[in-house]
Amino acid sequence: MTAPTHTTSHTSAFPVDGSIDYRGCFEHAVGDAHQVKTDLVYRAAYGSNTSHYDYTPAAVVEATSAEEVGRIFAAARERGIPVTLRSGGSSLSGQAASDSVMVDVRKHFRGMDILDGGKRVRVQPGLTIDDVNLRLAPYGYKLGPDPASTSVATIGGVIANNSSGMACGTEFNSYKTIESMTFVLPSGTTINSADPDADRRFAEAEPELVDTLQRLTRRVRSNPESVAIIERHFAIKNSIGYTLNSFLDYDSPVEQFIHLLVGSEGTLAFIAEATFHTIPLRRFATTAMAVFSNLTSATDALPALKESGAATLELLDDKSIIEGQKIPGTPQEIHGFDPQGQTAMIVEYHTDTLEELRELERIGGRIMAEHNLFTPAEFFTDEARRAGAWKFRKSLYPIMAESRPTGTMALIEDIAVPVARLTDAVNSMGELFAKYSYRDALILGHAGDGNLHFTMTDDFYGDANLKRYQEFTDDLVDLVLGFEGNLKAEHGTGRVMAPFVRRQYGDELYEVARELKFAVDPQNWMNPDVIITDDPEIHLKNLKHPEEVEDEINNCVECGFCEAVCPSRDLTLTPRQRIVVRRARAKAEALGDTAAVKEIDDNHLYPGVQTCAVDSMCATACPVNIDTGKFIKSLRRTDASPAEQKVWNAAAKAWAPATKGAAAALTAASALPPALVQGVTGIGRVVVDPDTIPLYTKDLPRGGTARGGTGRGRGERGGQFVGAADGTLAGMYLPACVNTMFGPVRGGDGAPRAFQELLAKAGLKLFVSDNIDSLCCGTPWSSKGMADGHATMSGKVAASVRQALESHPELRGLPIISDASSCTDGFADMLTGDDSVSGDATVMDAVRFVAEEIVDKLDVAKAYDSVTLHPTCSSTQMGINGHLTALAEACAHEVHVPLDWHCCGFAGDRGMLHPELTASSTKEEAAEAQALDADAHASCNRTCEIGLTRATGKPYRHVLELLAAAAR
Repeated sequence: MTAPTHTTSHTSAFPVDGSIDYRGCFEHAVGDAHQVKTDLVYRAAYGSNTSHYDYTPAAVVEATSAEEVGRIFAAARERGIPVTLRSGGSSLSGQAASDSVMVDVRKHFRGMDILDGGKRVRVQPGLTIDDVNLRLAPYGYKLGPDPASTSVATIGGVIANNSSGMACGTEFNSYKTIESMTFVLPSGTTINSADPDADRRFAEAEPELVDTLQRLTRRVRSNPESVAIIERHFAIKNSIGYTLNSFLDYDSPVEQFIHLLVGSEGTLAFIAEATFHTIPLRRFATTAMAVFSNLTSATDALPALKESGAATLELLDDKSIIEGQKIPGTPQEIHGFDPQGQTAMIVEYHTDTLEELRELERIGGRIMAEHNLFTPAEFFTDEARRAGAWKFRKSLYPIMAESRPTGTMALIEDIAVPVARLTDAVNSMGELFAKYSYRDALILGHAGDGNLHFTMTDDFYGDANLKRYQEFTDDLVDLVLGFEGNLKAEHGTGRVMAPFVRRQYGDELYEVARELKFAVDPQNWMNPDVIITDDPEIHLKNLKHPEEVEDEINNCVECGFCEAVCPSRDLTLTPRQRIVVRRARAKAEALGDTAAVKEIDDNHLYPGVQTCAVDSMCATACPVNIDTGKFIKSLRRTDASPAEQKVWNAAAKAWAPATKGAAAALTAASALPPALVQGVTGIGRVVVDPDTIPLYTKDLPRGGTARGGTGRGRGERGGQFVGAADGTLAGMYLPACVNTMFGPVRGGDGAPRAFQELLAKAGLKLFVSDNIDSLCCGTPWSSKGMADGHATMSGKVAASVRQALESHPELRGLPIISDASSCTDGFADMLTGDDSVSGDATVMDAVRFVAEEIVDKLDVAKAYDSVTLHPTCSSTQMGINGHLTALAEACAHEVHVPLDWHCCGFAGDRGMLHPELTASSTKEEAAEAQALDADAHASCNRTCEIGLTRATGKPYRHVLELLAAAAR
């Protein structure tokens, strides 16, 4: 039976079956109509995945519970509408793509319970591997599967693809470590396999399915050829087709079925929850970056290295070395020569004792030395060097993808062969790349498991290129099966290998797989054409041909690494999705689909532009350093009207009265009934624009005090000094205007006063210019896209710094310090870009300055039993989170940083323009902070402190306030 067919209109760039009312079909199945999204912005956004397939769903439905998934299934089953489950969207083989209905099971499925002291863990599908491992680490355990994409790969996808990874091999993959799961069948039946009577309930609810499972078990076990094929293919890494070894490994229908769901890629059921056996974390690790003279020498060393207990054996060919030499921070061992056949290998051992570690280093070193090393190899435990080795391994695909020609796609595929056949397989693949002129292809992989990955770029546009890719794929299949290997090792079957599952297993076992599929899903509406297909060319259809977009975002490979750090990830769109929507618009323009262009333009402003925090955290997670926040700033700059530019430029010229006016307004508002002020601002937001008029809320503080009056008296040369009157001059001080606009938390002193107290106690002083009240870091202008005002303010700040340096030459070489992390970051960008002062303008945050220059000079009491910290996006980007923690530890017995901390999304005034952004971004962190119930709560940026105070109901202060109080 094939998938249902749909009538589509080809006059649109994004055709949808016009005979189906998708919204009407699914609104009654969910609790909120907003969970069903049919506008093109969201459809395009959720169509994104890391594979080279291009599908745009007709509708996106956000499920909030297993019960809702069951109702969504019922609605889809009634109309015969195909459904695809989507979690992280990091799959590489096209299994998380659909032109029908996409069900998001990531956003609302993040529950987790640690069991048996960490030996077991129960998780929902929306958590990433990093999410789970971060919580398991204090218990000394982690999940077995360890793919390279741990920050984006969710548990749902890990199970659906039977993920493995760098070190887990076949021993600790999803199949081997799953204990139990709760699943929802297409029929709506929900079974928890951990229930003692699960088999009875399964048989009563699904008698025909259970009968089929039992019949297929007898069929497989009674056929010696089937048994031999299964045992051969599952002796090595294997993620193609269904996990047919379940029919040999388990007798219970429920146990068989939950293990068949591992690797089923959303074609059989929804996995609502799963319990894993975890594995212990080893205390020590040592790494070697070995470079062998040739491939044969490297692969010849593999058996002995694996036998010695090596945890990872990562092979990288000579073209990988060439690419690695272009990446800053990669190991010195791969530099200084012209690679011509040399092969690199990352060899790593994990142990619980140093004695064992040293012994393994000795054994591993001897083995490598016996196999024709190109340069001597040594083991190292230094974290920076180890990080460099893994940067080499993990950066190859994104770096290659970044440098691909415009309009092409970067593919990464994987196969597995018996380790004894590895050398021949690599050489044969090299010949295959040469035959089809894939000259940029490179090979890497988990060599200890015979698992090879290869990357290449291709342009699928035009018959000639498509034919080349088709013939290459056919020859690749012949090659892998000729080595008795598996066509997919880790990435899943998807659409890319669905037409070849029959060849992998033969007619008999393929029919077993088909019977399984249609016994569970008779209508074939669960992710059709994935794993099981009747279309021999499904792997050649709907291939991406990415339209060229702006240079800042054009290199995006849609991997989704950015999503975990995005403040708006659960509210509107993520950085990846913003880029995908931009590409969808370009595609519509190229095809002349003016209706689609208009629909995107009409609906993109709020989710795509207004609710982006522009905090640039996405760049910290992006493998190719794409800063989507910076790109959104450029869109705001383009969209800003001349009148807006003029108003904000005027504000830059008269910033002192502007900040004092804002402070006075907040102070006045705090004296009025909150409902009255909120009502007035609410009306203004309706009449004018919710992205222009801030919303007043009762949690906002009173206004602060002007910066110009905080010193100990005017200096003789255009300024004043703060700190110790007769102290040592330590630098220049640019107090942040945010502390003028927003006063301290009730009963607090505020960062400026606390900082000055600490300076005085340490015998230090800082210079403050007379015109400080008129200066700002420029963030209000840059974040809103007000280029004229930002230029005006940049000029004022640079002129003030120049004047101070001319009047006080003794300041040259000393740091310029600010007391709010985002402002420090803004001043650094502003002054670094000005040649007239950049050589003398080392900008430093007050947190770092106090940690490095002051705290050791103080007598600080442990004034707090516990402190909960909120690092900020700016403190993260500047690398001062360690300093932030150190200051808290100086005055508290315990310091906690919530595992779920993210950028708070307050983003200057964004938290007042769109409070829902801060509420969404801080939801999980707030819950953890409330549960910790610390004595004090601190951060290092006033607006972030306001955002966290609002989210938690706990007063957040600057960490310098805590330290100053503890030092009194």
